[in-house]
Amino acid sequence: MGAIEKLQGVLAASLLVATVVAENPAVAQQQPAAAPPTAAAQGAPANKQQELDQLLAPIALYPDALIAQILMASTYPLEVVEAARWTKENPNVKDKALEDAMQKQTWDESVKALTSVPQVLKQMNENLSWTQKLGDAFLADQAAVLATVQTLRGKANQAGNLKSTPEQTVKTETVENKTVYVIESAKPETVYVPTYNPSTIYGPWPYPAYPPYYMYPPGYAYAPGLAFATGVFVGAAIWGNCNWGGNNVNINVNKYNNFNKANINNGDFNHKAEHRKGVAYKDQGVAQKYNRGGDRQAAQSREQFRGRAEQGRSELGSMDRNDLNRSVGQSDRGGGAGDRGAGGAGDRGAGGAGNRGGAGGGDRGAGGGFGGGGASAGTADRGGGGFSGAGGGASTRAASTQGAASRGSMSSGGRSGGSFGGGGGGGRGGGGGGRGGGRR
Repeated sequence: MGAIEKLQGVLAASLLVATVVAENPAVAQQQPAAAPPTAAAQGAPANKQQELDQLLAPIALYPDALIAQILMASTYPLEVVEAARWTKENPNVKDKALEDAMQKQTWDESVKALTSVPQVLKQMNENLSWTQKLGDAFLADQAAVLATVQTLRGKANQAGNLKSTPEQTVKTETVENKTVYVIESAKPETVYVPTYNPSTIYGPWPYPAYPPYYMYPPGYAYAPGLAFATGVFVGAAIWGNCNWGGNNVNINVNKYNNFNKANINNGDFNHKAEHRKGVAYKDQGVAQKYNRGGDRQAAQSREQFRGRAEQGRSELGSMDRNDLNRSVGQSDRGGGAGDRGAGGAGDRGAGGAGNRGGAGGGDRGAGGGFGGGGASAGTADRGGGGFSGAGGGASTRAASTQGAASRGSMSSGGRSGGSFGGGGGGGRGGGGGGRGGGRR
């Protein structure tokens, strides 16, 4: 395969990769190489318990309704990013104006709801890897996620860090013969977002290899126990609910309809794959459930394209520069009769000098192909300007003089004067041998 074909192959493969990435923006945020199938993809539990603990630790002590809203919205990480940017650009849009503004957006309703609590959207946007992992864990096993929240709350209670405050009410209920901890805002239409150190609030952290995620930058000074930001009036915007008996998330239909100007009567949470916007599902079972079983095949195709591109670049890198130049020179880019040659006649020749060229009219050179007679003697392989073409200057005039001398000493015609050689010279060059006599 010539260099031109290889170069075209590299460009085509690169374009395919770029197209796939452009059509799937989230792909750029993923690992560059395909990982081997994980245990989750093969049907094993999606997350280990220690992984669930580290994911849920930063939010397990949030009010129930806010946790439910975060879990639902985390399944749409790209829309979370869009909504966070919107709230940053529109900090003064609140209350009724916010409800009206959300009617114009195309995000999932769970994401729209969090625009009423900008602090939470900001945290999810700035910790996007956590957000996506949380959403994946939630979709894979809602019951395990909510059970983990209850376990962490029990630990916080044992450590003396879970109690009612002016901002929130903590109570216990018995549901299906088990004790559950319920956290509600002290004012139904206001949300107080708590801050706390997830490494200490639950007592000694049991998994050194799985430290909890943090919502705040390193060095942030946490107050002892729970601290609260200023309350945010949310009205009916936060309509999620934790169903501790069924260990799943559901919807407060009245609040949902009020904020979203809707008329639904089903309180079940249903994930909408169209709002995922190309972000791959971690768990294969989840991908198949939402008709995205082709995610793995798409990833494999992207890796194949990358492999082809890398192979092509490797081949080009290992080619001899002269071979590359010759191949490129054979494309239709020349001026006049010669391929990229100056002076009109001869294949890549300039004024009769050099490899494959002569100023005369014969087949690939006057007085012999691949270097004609005396003209080739003393000139370089591909002489007289070679790849770049012969323009003006002393080298061109000298080559022309040599070409004239060669033509005078030889008979005209296609390959007269010897086989691939001219003027009594043997091999493939007159008087010098080797493709141009004298240099090679």
